[in-house]
Amino acid sequence: MSRVPAVATRRNFSRLALTIAMALAAAGATAQQTRSDSVPPPQDTPYLGTVSLQVDASDTVQGIFRAHETIPVKAGALTLLYPQWIPGDHSPTGPISMLAGLQITANGKRIAWKRDEYNVYAFHLDVPDGVSSIDVSFQYLSGRTDNEGFEITDRMMDLEWSKMVLYPAGYFSRDITFAPSVTLAHGWQLGTALETASQSGDVVTFKPVTLNNLVDSPIYAGRYFKRVDLNPGGDAPVHLDIVADAPKYLEMTPEQLKVHRALVTQAVKLFGSHHYDHYDFLFSLSDQLGGNGTEHHQSSENGLGADYFTAWSDAAPDRDLLAHEYTHSWNGKFRRPADLWTPNFNVPMGDSLLWVYEGQTQYWGFVLTARSGMWNAEQFRDAVAMDVANYERNRVGFQWRTLEDTTNDATAARRSSLPYRSWQMSEDYYSGGQMMWFAVDAKIRSLTHDHKSLDDFAHAFFGVDNGSYVTKTYTFDDVVSALNGVAPYDWATFLHAHVDELNPPFASDFEATGWKLVYTDKESEYEKQYNDRPQSSRHLYNFAWSIGLTMTDKGEVNDVRWNGPAFKAGVSTGATVVAVNGQDYSSDVLKSAIAAAKGSSAPIQLLLKYQGGFRTVPVDYHDGLQYPHLVRIEGTPDYLSEIGAARK
Repeated sequence: MSRVPAVATRRNFSRLALTIAMALAAAGATAQQTRSDSVPPPQDTPYLGTVSLQVDASDTVQGIFRAHETIPVKAGALTLLYPQWIPGDHSPTGPISMLAGLQITANGKRIAWKRDEYNVYAFHLDVPDGVSSIDVSFQYLSGRTDNEGFEITDRMMDLEWSKMVLYPAGYFSRDITFAPSVTLAHGWQLGTALETASQSGDVVTFKPVTLNNLVDSPIYAGRYFKRVDLNPGGDAPVHLDIVADAPKYLEMTPEQLKVHRALVTQAVKLFGSHHYDHYDFLFSLSDQLGGNGTEHHQSSENGLGADYFTAWSDAAPDRDLLAHEYTHSWNGKFRRPADLWTPNFNVPMGDSLLWVYEGQTQYWGFVLTARSGMWNAEQFRDAVAMDVANYERNRVGFQWRTLEDTTNDATAARRSSLPYRSWQMSEDYYSGGQMMWFAVDAKIRSLTHDHKSLDDFAHAFFGVDNGSYVTKTYTFDDVVSALNGVAPYDWATFLHAHVDELNPPFASDFEATGWKLVYTDKESEYEKQYNDRPQSSRHLYNFAWSIGLTMTDKGEVNDVRWNGPAFKAGVSTGATVVAVNGQDYSSDVLKSAIAAAKGSSAPIQLLLKYQGGFRTVPVDYHDGLQYPHLVRIEGTPDYLSEIGAARK
């Protein structure tokens, strides 16, 4: 038997494998083309009656929400949908796995249901003749561990209606009316944008509302509750509805009340309008309930640590949350990118303009926090400095991705942790978009000799139709047209250069505001608060600008800057720093080691624990501690200070 050379054998096998793979791929593609769910597409026609929905949210121990619906129906095939594409999440994150115990009955008899073969959010059933309504009951099983984030504790809860409903397929969400009610834990009070029709004991019944507005109107409720009026005498009331872990956390100082009221005043001055009949900041102050920040049209879900008020002087990095979510009432809810508007909650959203929806909201969130006095001028600059530094040094992923491409992250990554975020990037349309809008604002001011600014764009674009809260969509061309209405320029090219090209010039363009980025070996007070407040939702130890690490308070490596000093030494995300140069790890020990290595030739020795083993990694870094700050560029207009100044 002649022997076939091994190389030829491998080549023939490779060709055979390739042929098989191509055949399988073609077969899979053909099969995929024939696979589809059998869910009726939504039509803009009124549903045949009002859906009654009762939610029992009184189980504070086991965290079980019990939903019961009575749905008007007619005989024949019916599909019920559980919301999948959740507004504000920008992705198909409806927690269908938490739905349990589904039962459907009519006239006391069980009706069989079957989940769709290709759509786990759809349930099919046949309604018998003579049945005019069905009863649907199920439980929503909320997370019961710290990692999952609590939605209900023994002191408070966050109820999102999107998790509590099944609704008929084949209709726009605005065409289905719900009559909702909720049973609270005994003695609890609530805040919501819904209007109360009646209350009997712990059962609160709300006025009927369309499904789209129901999902847009969550509830915060708690044992310790306080409502604060933020615009006394205003034509559209704005309230801060606070639930807290203990009564002491509800108390505000006169100065704190003043700046929160100024937030509302400054926002209305900016946009020149409001698009709500009333607005409720739903605000949880808790070390147990999961942190949150989700926009709604006439309310927002906001969650921070219990000591938001009591530790006010140490909590600047968290204070832009309320301003950000409030801005969304104008940008994102009233005016919304056309591909983000969908007829119901199971039609996929498009995210291509999130650099406007979220990016400009991030911009105004910072600006309104400064204008209201919730940040002073120095805190505003220091907050911005960290973002500029992130795009000057840390977001190296722009070498292969565009800002536009990061708008896919909400769907692709679902906000999960990433092993190398500096390279993969993650929803950079927020802060990267913010950087671009600083550049736009500076350019408008320069073009108009400081007579106009991005304020004029916001007033013209988001402030239209005062009092209306019917969603008004927009496209890229609409944004360009509005910018040209403020200051004629080739805005399409300008935006494309920042959004659609690699390595956008965010850091260099920022200098048009009259300030530039520098690094020193001293943290700003603002950045130091990230380290000194372990309960902060943004807490981390940031050595990204120096050796290229961000870490938790326990020494766990959160991210490694791609091709930074620590990365080149072989440090991995997920490792824990146990010791530095032979000393037990602490952030101060690492700081001292970085400082001592400046100008020397000896590497910084990191003892790492990872995957059950230990190893020592020498990091060859000798440029000392690096922390970002902004300094004035002499002889240039100070646009940044103008941007952050309160409007009279």
